[in-house]
Amino acid sequence: MTVATGPKPLDGVRILAAEQMQALPYATQLLARLGADVVKVEPPAGEAGRGAQPSMLDPEGRVVGATFLRNNLNKRSVCIDLKSAEGKELFLDLVPNFDVVAENFKAGTMDRLGLGYEAVAARRADIIYVSVSGFGGSGSPYESWPAYASIVEAMSGIYEFLNPPGEPPRANPVGALGDISAALFAAIGLLAALRHRDATGEGQQVDIAMFDAAVAMTDIVMNLTSLGQPVQPYPKHFILDTFRAADGWFVLQLVREHQLPRLAEVVGRPEWAKDARLATRQGWGEHLEEVIRPGVEAWSAGRTMVEACKELTAAGVAAGPCFHSADVVTDAHLEQRNMIVPMDRVDGVDEPVLTPGNPVKLSKVAEGPETRVPWVGEHTRDVLAAELGLSDADLDALSESGAIA
Repeated sequence: MTVATGPKPLDGVRILAAEQMQALPYATQLLARLGADVVKVEPPAGEAGRGAQPSMLDPEGRVVGATFLRNNLNKRSVCIDLKSAEGKELFLDLVPNFDVVAENFKAGTMDRLGLGYEAVAARRADIIYVSVSGFGGSGSPYESWPAYASIVEAMSGIYEFLNPPGEPPRANPVGALGDISAALFAAIGLLAALRHRDATGEGQQVDIAMFDAAVAMTDIVMNLTSLGQPVQPYPKHFILDTFRAADGWFVLQLVREHQLPRLAEVVGRPEWAKDARLATRQGWGEHLEEVIRPGVEAWSAGRTMVEACKELTAAGVAAGPCFHSADVVTDAHLEQRNMIVPMDRVDGVDEPVLTPGNPVKLSKVAEGPETRVPWVGEHTRDVLAAELGLSDADLDALSESGAIA
């Protein structure tokens, strides 16, 4: 990895994040990679993502879960009990030193704690306050519902929209789509609000609903339904399916009529180009199982999935191998693009923890260095002493009362 030696675009931007799990932590990790200073506020026992499985142990033998490991590089951890009067006051005292306060609790939680936008803005009028929740804070009928990625993905309609008739929907088929999409929109909203503040001097609240983000990412549900195709659009209008090769599967996508002759030539079925049944995209879907799949798989049976894709793409047919996890973590493209970030373990296991790198590549900004995830409360004393001028005696007293850890 090329390590940054010069400035980064978000140098000087400071974020105080009361965050947990993934939707907001992914956003703040992305911003930290771009230079922002992120102070993560956790409850005394650590945030919920630390309890995810699988996990590793920190130097004190405490569990550090997979969800936490992949979302918290380049941050500092401060443990404050926001349910205590002293903890709330500490949080509010920190606010003037930060550009952004961000939280991703269930809508209304921070208001009930006395730490909502109005309370925070009273301490710094131009604060940018980012809220990420399942259903936003504007009176949704689902506002009181807790949400994980799978919940809002299911509600987006995509599970049923692409579900084969008669089969149960498959939950969470692509990891954390509901979380990562919300994170990306939160990052965009935060940056837009900072730009607005630069122009006007005004702060504001950014309200991100995971449900909104999931609907935006699964846009075909709403759009194609409005165009008269409420279910199963793929088999009727083009080919988008997986095909078997010698060592696994590959995806093949044909979306225009001129692409079929290319496929036919590669797989040794030139007669398809003149077959009236295959003259339209609808015909491809109708005859996929009886004509196209047998022809393609007879050809690909003697090739690896990568070999098959190389031949298809060389002919102008879009195809990609369905990589196994072992293929992903050793992929030459991902290695060259700094998309495989190792973090050394401290619990006696030699193999590092791997997390995805930063997909945002800037030509004038070098990447790294990445710092490991923080141990729970690792920076509590340092941050509170530096930001609030608290003495060791002050910090000892707060620790003894349980306000910090």
